[in-house]
Amino acid sequence: MIKRLLPLLALPLVASADPTPAATPAVIDGYSYVRSLGGINEYRLDSNGLQVLLMPDHSVPVLTFMVTYRVGSRNEVTGSTGSTHLLEHLMFKGTTNRDRAKGNNVDQLLERTGAQYNATTYLDRTNYYETLGSEHLAMVVEMEADRMRNLKLDDNDRKPEMTVVRNEFERGENSPFQALIKETYQAAYVAHPYHHSTIGWRSDIERVPIEKLRAFYDTFYWPDNATVTVIGDFKTEDALGLIKKFYGVYPKAPKPYPEMYTEEPEQTGQRRVTVKRAGQLGVVSVGFKNCSGLHDDWASVEILSNILTDGKNSRLYRALTDKGLTTNAVAFNGYFRDPSLCILFGALAPGATHEQVEKIIFEEVEKLKKDGVTQAEVDAAVAKQISDMAFQRDGSFAIAGQLNEHIATGDWRNFVLIGDKFRHVTPESVQSVANKYFNVDQSTVGWFIPLVPGGAAHPPAVAKRADDQPELNRPYFYRDDDEKPAGPLAVDGGISTGGAAGSSNIAAGVIRTKIDGVDVIAYKTGVKDVVYLRGSLPAGDDQDPANNPVLADLTSGMLDRGTTTHTKAEITSLLEAVGAEITFSNQTNAAEFSAKCLKKDVPLVISLLVEQLRHPAFTEEEFAKLKKQQMGGWKRALENTDFRATDEFTRAVYAPGHPNRQATPDEKIAAIDATKLDDVKKFHADHYGPNHLTIVAAGDVDLPAVQESLGKALEGWTGGAAPTAPARALRNDAPKETTVFLADKTSVSITFGQATGLHYGDPDYFALRTGTAILGSGFTGRLMGNVRDKEGLTYGIGAGLNRDSFTDGDWSITATFAPALLEKGIASTKRQLTNWYSNGVTADELERRKDNLIGGFKVSLATTNGIAQSLLLAVQRGKDVGWLDEYPQVIRSLTLQQVNGAIKKHLDPEKMVIVEAGTVPGVQPAATPTPEKK
Repeated sequence: MIKRLLPLLALPLVASADPTPAATPAVIDGYSYVRSLGGINEYRLDSNGLQVLLMPDHSVPVLTFMVTYRVGSRNEVTGSTGSTHLLEHLMFKGTTNRDRAKGNNVDQLLERTGAQYNATTYLDRTNYYETLGSEHLAMVVEMEADRMRNLKLDDNDRKPEMTVVRNEFERGENSPFQALIKETYQAAYVAHPYHHSTIGWRSDIERVPIEKLRAFYDTFYWPDNATVTVIGDFKTEDALGLIKKFYGVYPKAPKPYPEMYTEEPEQTGQRRVTVKRAGQLGVVSVGFKNCSGLHDDWASVEILSNILTDGKNSRLYRALTDKGLTTNAVAFNGYFRDPSLCILFGALAPGATHEQVEKIIFEEVEKLKKDGVTQAEVDAAVAKQISDMAFQRDGSFAIAGQLNEHIATGDWRNFVLIGDKFRHVTPESVQSVANKYFNVDQSTVGWFIPLVPGGAAHPPAVAKRADDQPELNRPYFYRDDDEKPAGPLAVDGGISTGGAAGSSNIAAGVIRTKIDGVDVIAYKTGVKDVVYLRGSLPAGDDQDPANNPVLADLTSGMLDRGTTTHTKAEITSLLEAVGAEITFSNQTNAAEFSAKCLKKDVPLVISLLVEQLRHPAFTEEEFAKLKKQQMGGWKRALENTDFRATDEFTRAVYAPGHPNRQATPDEKIAAIDATKLDDVKKFHADHYGPNHLTIVAAGDVDLPAVQESLGKALEGWTGGAAPTAPARALRNDAPKETTVFLADKTSVSITFGQATGLHYGDPDYFALRTGTAILGSGFTGRLMGNVRDKEGLTYGIGAGLNRDSFTDGDWSITATFAPALLEKGIASTKRQLTNWYSNGVTADELERRKDNLIGGFKVSLATTNGIAQSLLLAVQRGKDVGWLDEYPQVIRSLTLQQVNGAIKKHLDPEKMVIVEAGTVPGVQPAATPTPEKK
């Protein structure tokens, strides 16, 4: 199912307006109680107008504290574009009370607790947030209140942070999709400030004076322009008391906030933009001006965009992707304070033309305007939206993040009320908004036209596989959003792992059984109505024959394309009707699947999941489509500097035959073309079965119902292959430098490291992992603290252990640099590496990092999906479920001697490989691979 492109707009479980609060709201001196809706209580601090939203939930000892300021790029003008975002970065540089020199700045305070924290800037708002153990509430309230009014704003901080933001800008320019979105908005809006992107114009980023940033801060950063949201484990009286104590010292803004009164004039004809750059495959975008997020029409426009692009039964999927003309078709529908765009995208498949795809997009829109949509289409789209009401209550951050977007749009209550708005959407209202907004004269068409691609003739492949999902318009983050954990113990370097801080008892709540040979693990959490399923079996890339590196990929890719009982469309309809999702993926060492559904729909989802695993239809028609889409995905992967660097690195450090060594995209494309359907059928027969299959169910689990459903679905199924033995000692140690030249890239990606020979279960593993976290995790890590924070040479840099869950893996530093700063950036990185390797880590660094890892362990297990993923990963790695309880003690027991000894034992900077991917100065496209530099 295509990923929905408005993740922060998912709905709460309570979707209808209910003026009766769940509990009598507290009466606190100094506050005015405003209202309660959907379990959220709103207060206003009388002294300064600060809005406070509270939603207590004591299911886990974790909370999210978020501050939303009503200022974004919408409030900028020419000359100050990007100021909101640059100011967001400077909010982490220190106040008159807290800075790095005192050891108590934002990063130093938060990382020691293991908090997940960040800040983002978007069109209508800026927000700052922390998810952390509830015992740290007082600390985080005091810290956030301090930087509301006491920011230092030193020009010596602005200068290096400017280059950091500029590198963030350059990274975005590397993406054809991002470049096309920016050009589309700039063409669609000629007067309104949505014209310029949130990150701003490059010249404004470089030249904005500190005085202008100070004026911006002094204009907008006041209590009556902010909302404090607290979700999770806290007492209302305590939270309000702390907020009053630390925020109540500030007055209201001394002047009225500048009004943004510019309205976009009516568009009287179609506008077109073209982006021409080096690349592989084209993109078509069609944007239509529509309404603001709070307008009565918005819900119908959102359902319209879902009918067009969301899922295998969507109209553009059937008209484009299913016909081999696009690798995917997606939509971005803006949810903003002022009228925005709904943009439809078609990522061209090999052989398709821009003219074809654009013509079909408009034809489908016109057909919808003329003939309308069916009740079934509306029902399916609404069901998906409504099911998200439960899914997106999975954790305090999910709720706070949704509220943040509704606050920005103008009314937090829409978080609750929008459910009823979706329920009231009809086929007639969808057709009405289509005719009202989706007109040629209100459209802006964009084409990304790839020029003859530059680069080596021996192109490296993505580290795992080509993800063709574009990153569409999104907020800009203080730190790379990829640093947010995917699950406990899964994040290299330990930015965030999972579990309780030294005292968890996860294993006591786990029920583990065997059902027809399948290892079934169930864990009931405090979330209501939601169930997540995750699982795997040993049918990954390491099972590929030597002459075909794509067979496992193609096999897993066929699982959701129909079964011997149900067609692809029928399965999609059954899932969409209840808002459930099932996805399949293939990894180096396992075929994996995940599903999410409401508790009542578990039997249906388990039945369909096992049916797709057991009985794929394997039709020639679907196989041909899959092959074309995968070829397009690999071609598009050639444009991405990050995975070009990472994947070339796998061939540099792993010898032929090692499962972590990736074939090149050219080799994979050729293998896709050569693979026959009979090859896929044989692979499935040989490797898919209940033996060594693991399924994890977490959430509001009814264990007897899960067991009964699995028993019925699995009955009579046999087979399945054993995992391959972990690879050892298949590594290369020759030091070398490799350059992968890509034309028209404004940011260069580097990967620098070596194979370690270490597996997750080895005795030295966690000592090296913890030492690596001290070097390269978070802003208190040495790399970010120096190469980014002090020198301003990069937006992102970090170090981690990789690809070692099932086999021996590797150690690497990854970073991005502007071409002009590449040499300086690599030199700075090597200085930090050399000092870390030669002198080791300090006792103080080790103790602080232990606190970080163990605290993050607690935070990551605060979501049902995190629990499910952690349990699966533990057993995949050969651990028992009790490992989630043991992990904190393992980290706490590490000694300084163990950590520094592991660094010296398993690493050697003199044997490390460096790969550069991008428009590297002094390097030109070559007909043959760039020679290695000894």
